Amino acid sequence: MKTIGITTTVPVEILIAAGYNVVDINNIFVTAEDYGAFIDKAERDGFPKSHCAWKKGMYGVIMDKGIEEIVGVMEGDCSNTKALVDVLKMNNIKVNPFMYPANHTLENVKISLDNFMKQFNVTLEQVEKVRKRCNEVRKVLKDIDRLTYEEGKATGFENHLFQVSSSDFNSNLDEFEKMVIEKRDEIAKRKPNNKKIRLGYIGVPPMTTDIYSYVENFDAHFVYNEVQREFAFPRGIEHSNIYEQYYDYTYPYDIDFRLVEIKKQIKERKIDAVIHYTQAFCYRAVEDIVIKKALDVPVLNIEGDKINTLDGRTKLRLEAFLDMINDLKEMGQ
Repeated sequence: MKTIGITTTVPVEILIAAGYNVVDINNIFVTAEDYGAFIDKAERDGFPKSHCAWKKGMYGVIMDKGIEEIVGVMEGDCSNTKALVDVLKMNNIKVNPFMYPANHTLENVKISLDNFMKQFNVTLEQVEKVRKRCNEVRKVLKDIDRLTYEEGKATGFENHLFQVSSSDFNSNLDEFEKMVIEKRDEIAKRKPNNKKIRLGYIGVPPMTTDIYSYVENFDAHFVYNEVQREFAFPRGIEHSNIYEQYYDYTYPYDIDFRLVEIKKQIKERKIDAVIHYTQAFCYRAVEDIVIKKALDVPVLNIEGDKINTLDGRTKLRLEAFLDMINDLKEMGQ
């Protein structure tokens, strides 16, 4: 089976229908024991220090693992992807372009998806068959999400991990389904472990995954992971076709479209405060201005770079923020 790398969530149903083994390069990078070696590789090959660590890490993974073909999202993701794609092409990596249309209409999404199907020589009928199969797995992920925010049995990290892994289903849909079913059933048997402060996590998935365990030291837990949840397409399960599913996928589109769903989840999950994570040198950090003005709950922006654990300064900021939220809750605000 042919392997294809993806640089962010793309219509995986099309790639699976085309007979590919799909690998999310981000997941390989961030879970690697020696993840820094991938960044070092990129910098040795000329990537500047003042460049996104994620993009450098992805480049290092592609070159180190011998991935010969990828999908590059040319619109609807980080602008740095375009430069990364140019370097990959120079290194004889086959790049299949995909675009989430900036003019966000159902008609434009359909055009983009139809073009992607033509690239891989698959029909809508083939893709819809795969989508139906993927949605069976996504329903299990929706159960795990519910066990997080309704029953307080799944941890914020578990919620993050299984949803973020659905971008490529760990490269094996059947094995991934078996794993998440077993995990869901195990979580369901636990006693609730609700914390006092209910947090929302918005923004790109973190390099610093220890944030989930760290906040628990302050009687807090994450009951919502915005982008990770979008990777699992919880609303796409109900849509009648792939066009509607990817139209309703919030991450690639403008901040106003994302905020509609974020506000809905804050209310539904009774969230007390939000942590907005951004990556150093990323344009999305500027969105924090809009987010803080738009949301009715306190927001703390933290920034990650090369290190995959929280630094001392960030820990202090988190502690002070959570102390403030605790005080507000005690005052009944």
